[in-house]
Amino acid sequence: MTEKQAGKGRGSGGHASPAPAQPAFRSGFACLVGRPNVGKSTLTNALVGAKVAITSSRPQTTRRVIRGIVHRPDAQLVIVDTPGLHRPRTLLGERLDSLVRGTLTEVDVIGFCVPAGEAVGPGDKYLARELAALKGTPVVAIVTKADEVPQERIAAQLLAVSELGEWADVVPVSAVAEFQLDVLRDILIGHLPAGPALYPDGELTDEPEQIMVAELIREAALEGVRDELPHSIAVLVEEMGPRPGQPDLIDVHAELYVERPSQKAIVIGTRGARLKDVGTRARQQIEALLGSRIYLDLHVRIAKDWQRNPKYLRRLGFYD
Repeated sequence: MTEKQAGKGRGSGGHASPAPAQPAFRSGFACLVGRPNVGKSTLTNALVGAKVAITSSRPQTTRRVIRGIVHRPDAQLVIVDTPGLHRPRTLLGERLDSLVRGTLTEVDVIGFCVPAGEAVGPGDKYLARELAALKGTPVVAIVTKADEVPQERIAAQLLAVSELGEWADVVPVSAVAEFQLDVLRDILIGHLPAGPALYPDGELTDEPEQIMVAELIREAALEGVRDELPHSIAVLVEEMGPRPGQPDLIDVHAELYVERPSQKAIVIGTRGARLKDVGTRARQQIEALLGSRIYLDLHVRIAKDWQRNPKYLRRLGFYD
């Protein structure tokens, strides 16, 4: 037996080789920012592997800070999806803008999202300057929707985005095609500090169920409406709970708010057909979320200029 062989094992009289150091568990928050409709919510859902944020082809769909939780044996990454930053035109816009800016100061790493198929514009440049002013927080530039353009367009966009600032990393991804999602997860986690898990294992979001239900109703209501209407739709779940004597059936009573009578007519549709369709699609999503049968009761209310009215904004959950 050689000396090297003799040194193996505690019973051989030699010294045991030290066990290799285990990498530290990492945990923290990564905020996704970008101008409206660059794919932040779709990317959040793809990274988490479950639907935690509503999506729509309409800009400015996201109105809240949504947290989606990625669980791995070596890390827990909390993805924070934010409303798109833009020049606010209403009191609601001002509050959403303030919400995003406050979030940026509280996270460990920022993902700056720019779509692959759109030329870098003034909104992207404005955001790049804002992010450059955040000292001490690494920023990862993410070229989203890479599945929508050819390879040469992706390469050109990576170059254009690289020239916007000094980024910790630059990575192209596609949430739809699941292209480089693992790479992005690794990059974001690499910027997190060592620390224990922040949420229980298996929890995918910290959003209250009532808020998620309201968002799913709004998502259904956004489909197929006119361009000017999406920003005017808000949803409030007034009451939600098991029906007495029928614990397998949950009653959901919700109100859709619009700003003008003409908008109410659009949401309801001819003889109520459109509102019925909204209810059908929303109920399917809510049943999948809650794992239970749902009775959904929807009403449409007019709240004149609610986006500019502090009283209505507080009622709908958009606080100062």
